[in-house]
Amino acid sequence: MTEARAGGVAVVMGAEELGVVMPGDLRERLGELTGRTVRVKAVEAREGRESGESGESGEGRGNIPGPENLEGVEVLVTGWGCPPLTKAVLDRAPRLRVVVHAAGSVKQLVTEEVWERGIVVSSAAGVNAGPVADFTLAVIALAAKGALPMAAAYANGRWPAFTERRGADGRTVGVIGASRIGRGVMAGLRASAAGYRVLLFDPYVTGEDAERMGVERVVSPADLCRASDIVTVHAPETPETRRLLDEQHLALIPDGGTVINTARGSIVDTAALERECASGRLSAWLDVTDPEPLEQEQRLLSLPNVMVTPHIAGAQGSEGRRLGVWAVEEVGRWVKGERLLGEVRREELGRLA
Repeated sequence: MTEARAGGVAVVMGAEELGVVMPGDLRERLGELTGRTVRVKAVEAREGRESGESGESGEGRGNIPGPENLEGVEVLVTGWGCPPLTKAVLDRAPRLRVVVHAAGSVKQLVTEEVWERGIVVSSAAGVNAGPVADFTLAVIALAAKGALPMAAAYANGRWPAFTERRGADGRTVGVIGASRIGRGVMAGLRASAAGYRVLLFDPYVTGEDAERMGVERVVSPADLCRASDIVTVHAPETPETRRLLDEQHLALIPDGGTVINTARGSIVDTAALERECASGRLSAWLDVTDPEPLEQEQRLLSLPNVMVTPHIAGAQGSEGRRLGVWAVEEVGRWVKGERLLGEVRREELGRLA
């Protein structure tokens, strides 16, 4: 590949995210790599709400204000809070050549207009996958121990007998989706001393693929649910996966089972899961919900066998800097004409989170 000389460089992301993901030292490094002054736009949440719908994790908030912001820009670094790159935005950025997203999914950011103009898109989704996989593995360990129902019983004055306690050894974990995160979770489970049996449902994965990953492929979500003590969701949000875990599938999970969702809230039927958990038959650990956020009166928030967290599994706090470091390095690769590690292709987008 030939070396690309960067023109104008801009960083656009939410005001809250900017200082964590792309602080001053990383912006300075970005300028050194490109040989250009880096323009910065911190998008206020209110600004986005007034001009467009709010997207997941703060993505997709309206239009980037001010046509001067992208004038002459060839390299655009985005993050959570950046509005979608619509035709109106791109008309003000005729020289834009590459978008590097210092966050996960680009579905709320990239429009058809981006692909039509031949703009290269790259995402730090692979970096963001690490914290999500770590979070999920921790939750699986807790679920295998029956931590939520045990804690609830303890709070009510009941100390469980030794014979009532659960262990992780030999538990069956069903993984829905061999995404980056799903693969990270499966690798962690395979490395555990607990000897988990790992099942996988993913229509795009062959039996040979599953064998190479050291897991068992099942042909339907029903088969996975029937055999799994713990079901963990790592599939993208598509028309095919919407409410994949519906009332019928949830009913197949054995009594005492657990549902974990760190992917997309719409993949699980919220009302059906609430009924199963309210009955005490299943437990749940949910980092994403549908809707998101839940209304305060939603029963899931108060059930003792359910833990709902506010979309914290991905890179948060001190982890956010990982995304910025990766984005700066990715821009450096683009400037040098090297292969981009996080490039997103138009034909792949439908299968990505």
